Amino acid sequence: MPASQARARARDRNNVLNRAEFLSLNQPLKGNQESRSSSRKQSSQAGPAGAQSSSPKERRQSQQLPEEDCMQLNPSFKGIAFNSLLAIDICMSKRLGVCANRASSWGGARSMINLLGITGHGIPWIAGTLICLVKSSTLAGQEVLMNLLLALLLDIMIVAGLQKLAKRKGPYDISPGLLDYLTMDTYAFPAGHASRVAMLSKFFLNHLVLAIPLRILLVLWALCVGLSRVMIGRHHITDVLSGFVFGYLQFRLVELIWMSSNTCQMLISIW
Repeated sequence: MPASQARARARDRNNVLNRAEFLSLNQPLKGNQESRSSSRKQSSQAGPAGAQSSSPKERRQSQQLPEEDCMQLNPSFKGIAFNSLLAIDICMSKRLGVCANRASSWGGARSMINLLGITGHGIPWIAGTLICLVKSSTLAGQEVLMNLLLALLLDIMIVAGLQKLAKRKGPYDISPGLLDYLTMDTYAFPAGHASRVAMLSKFFLNHLVLAIPLRILLVLWALCVGLSRVMIGRHHITDVLSGFVFGYLQFRLVELIWMSSNTCQMLISIW
């Protein structure tokens, strides 16, 4: 027996894993053992009382926490792609906001860019359409103007509803103007000016006989108005692009519910 014990001690002594620097890999520390044993004792003492005090809601939350942590630590590919695109959109929109304030690189041109944006505002277009409708004497002109008025009113209501749902702020902390409050264009997504100019340009291209240079100018005007909203810091790039898409969809909607000449005459007589 003494000889076998001596051989066992020699084997333990020669074992590399029994050295001090490897002990933490083989054996848990004494402090950990003591803390675990004390926690086990406390949990065993709590026993049924703790089980009774914990409600089913708390147990459900404790079961969900590891899964939520795993989801935060391991986001999905769609989440990573969406966050990356969102970061690129914000960064590019801030870079293009060269007229966001007077101290910006193009701050001196802010008034001119604002004036370009006003050409796509809803209030001047509604007022101008009403004036032209009063002065119009042809049935075809009144039909087109009545449907244009319908398209402008639909644009304001649809964009205001979408903005209230999204409630997205612009890249810069810029408060909306008085005209924006009148048309309820207070949030960034989608861009109301972009949707309006897209709808108007498509409407005029379809229902007015225009020369090719005027058609090109009409499309350039719509693009410049959308770009101006990014330059003054009111909208992101994606807000303007989505505004163009919604403007085209609004035009298609107006084409589907197009009011005939008789309907327009009835509405004009009531008015």
